[in-house]
Amino acid sequence: MDRRAFLQSGPLAAAAGAAIANAVTPAAAETPGAGTAAHVRDWSNRRPQGEPVVKRFDEQRWVLDNVIQANGIDWDQGRTGATIRGLGPGAVPDMDELRKRVKRLVDICPAFEALANKREAMAKAAEQAGDKVAARDNYFMAANYWASAMWTIDEVNRKLTNLNDKKRAAFDKYSALADHHIEWVELPYRGKSLPAIFHLPPNYQSGAKVPVIVVLSGMDGYKERSVALYKDSWMERGYAVLAFEGPGYWEPPLRGIYVDVQGWAESGKIVADWLAKRPEIDAGKIGMTGVSYGSFFTAIMMAADSRYKACAVTGTCYEPGGETIFNRASPTFKKRFMFMSGITDERDFDEFRKTIDWNGYAQKVKGAYLVACGEYDQLCPLEYTESFMKALGGPKQLLVYEGGNHSIAFTTATQNGPEPRQYQAEWMAARLEGKPFASERWFIGSSGNIVKAAMA
Repeated sequence: MDRRAFLQSGPLAAAAGAAIANAVTPAAAETPGAGTAAHVRDWSNRRPQGEPVVKRFDEQRWVLDNVIQANGIDWDQGRTGATIRGLGPGAVPDMDELRKRVKRLVDICPAFEALANKREAMAKAAEQAGDKVAARDNYFMAANYWASAMWTIDEVNRKLTNLNDKKRAAFDKYSALADHHIEWVELPYRGKSLPAIFHLPPNYQSGAKVPVIVVLSGMDGYKERSVALYKDSWMERGYAVLAFEGPGYWEPPLRGIYVDVQGWAESGKIVADWLAKRPEIDAGKIGMTGVSYGSFFTAIMMAADSRYKACAVTGTCYEPGGETIFNRASPTFKKRFMFMSGITDERDFDEFRKTIDWNGYAQKVKGAYLVACGEYDQLCPLEYTESFMKALGGPKQLLVYEGGNHSIAFTTATQNGPEPRQYQAEWMAARLEGKPFASERWFIGSSGNIVKAAMA
């Protein structure tokens, strides 16, 4: 039995959720995705105390630790692969070291801390030696390892705040040495602010206007990794990037800002407004990209503002209410999203997650939309992705990779057919230039053969 089937079997699948209802907000009757009045609950006043309590996580922790011991830190998804893509080949030995150290969930934070301390020491030594390139690279890697160390801490405490401060400090050092302009951004949101990082492409010429990509990570990702250290697909094409953390993502919970679907719609306008005012940005060429839960929140943002011309995502989280990811996959997903939502009681969260619904939003998306996903996504069954694509109100393309999982791994279709991330960059370039395309579903076989069908 593979690890996905194991985690979904027996007692780990005991808590099948209630039937999926549509979204609820304080203004449910007027809000896209809103349910009936019987489901309305005001989620605006969330003040969590302590960690989320998740029955499967607590009762089956021994199973989780045994799965990690057997399969390593990539037991739930391709964590080390994403790190190497962002940090470059220099991270390969670090990930080898990480795999050796991580045998249980509790090993993850200290293992990343050790890597962060090592890279920070290397950065300081390089600075003293006058090697700015080595210092830059090592500060970038240290910042990412400090961020990764935050992942298993599911409450705002001194430890989490300290790690975030170290991440910020290391990233500031990197920014000062980087080969392109990097700017920390605070976007006003409901009396507080949401963080983002603005990148201009290398060799940007003052006075020029360039396209921009708004990047959303998955629920386990963070903005500091959104632009790769080397050969970033957007930077190489001369695009600016705004790496954004909306309600509930990495830093916002430290500010008391939690997952809120309508809040993500508000964020769509806030981000577009900020970009439209930047003199470096061609406001007619704003694109978006997201991965995993970023696939969901990009749709919410795009539905709220027509200035986003195109969106391209990989991996999907389109199941309304997230029954599969929250109750049938690794219990770490549910605990993490409860932290992001500012909810510690599982029964409350099972009511709240009904609000995680694209219905009423997807229909308002008129820009071009590309989705690449695995045929056997363990976090979002294909039927939900296809329902979402059908609901989209604009031109669209769906790429389904035979045998692929959530990370579009476990398949040769990505080697023999169009590589998903490269294809999305090429697709985005064509869309921002206004080139037409056919609304189609592509099924990409393991041999690379593509079967195309029209999409309504």
